[in-house]
Amino acid sequence: MGIFLRGIIVTGFVLFAGCAGVSTTATKNYSPDTETNASLNHLPLDSNITTGTLPNGLRYYIRKNSEPQNRAELRLGINAGSILEDDDQRVLAHFVEHLAFNGTENFKQTLVDYLESIGMRFGPDLNAYTSFDETVYMLQIPTDSTAIVDTAFRILSDWAHNIRFSPEEVEKERGVMWKNGDSVAVQMRECWTNNSILFHESKYAERLPIGKKEIIETADVETIRRFYQDWYRPDMMAVVAVGDFDVAQIEALIREHFAPIPASENPRKRQEFPGRDHAETLFSTATDPEATYTSISVYYKKPVEPENSLTSYRQNLVKSLHNSILNRLNELLQQRATVFCMPALAKGGLFAQNRFSA
Repeated sequence: MGIFLRGIIVTGFVLFAGCAGVSTTATKNYSPDTETNASLNHLPLDSNITTGTLPNGLRYYIRKNSEPQNRAELRLGINAGSILEDDDQRVLAHFVEHLAFNGTENFKQTLVDYLESIGMRFGPDLNAYTSFDETVYMLQIPTDSTAIVDTAFRILSDWAHNIRFSPEEVEKERGVMWKNGDSVAVQMRECWTNNSILFHESKYAERLPIGKKEIIETADVETIRRFYQDWYRPDMMAVVAVGDFDVAQIEALIREHFAPIPASENPRKRQEFPGRDHAETLFSTATDPEATYTSISVYYKKPVEPENSLTSYRQNLVKSLHNSILNRLNELLQQRATVFCMPALAKGGLFAQNRFSA
């Protein structure tokens, strides 16, 4: 609900995006596996996870974890974010997320007030984020009260299909939505994203979750509701529960609160939007007198690699170790002659892992 583009610092910087002709889209026939027997190399699901799919298509994942005691983490994940917005909806994925906290059909008062009344804090215990490709709602709840646990799943279910879109709440939220939109960081980020430096010739360059200010100011209730009706549907959702609880009880609650949600009769197709090759190195600079420091970022784009095998899992461990070794550059900060303040190296998804967070 605030603004946070994960993994990218945008104050004063030079950005380089090197590609050397490598596509940023997932390569379907790519496989890191060397074993001939794929089934033996398949990365199995943790045997402690209980999973299932409801008749309406919603999936769930449950794992008991006794520490900390009497606590649980709940997630409602929607396989939809700003990339699926129509041209007249550029910001409305994030707008829907905001409205979810302003009341639902069964919780007409502000949900934040109710959740804080039972000891939850907005931010640490209650939050959500909207990214290009997903929207995720998060609750941390006490599990020593059966009533609170049941109510938590009722709230998740309401977010899934019972968000209210009252004109009054929409009008109140317009100003909140753009409170960070005119910041230096946002303006500088748009300098290179909208010019397709990082998201080269991709629709992602046109679908930053922060969207367009004019749409925030003018979008009507039905246009906002249309995004919700198109993409908030059971076959696009998953519920995750991890905590100190009885697994059978949690599974029963998920079935009770989510199974009645009707499946969509004529669902829109969930399209994929690949990145594009570019042989040349692209670069951009952005400056502003209010920027507090200078940052230089270099991105090497590579195809998305599958992570569903023992071999790919091992490769990820090796890459993580490699990054950890190189990140020992931080030790140089103890020396007086350093020319930088904060070195960092990371590997991550360019599209799906960038997000705007509450």
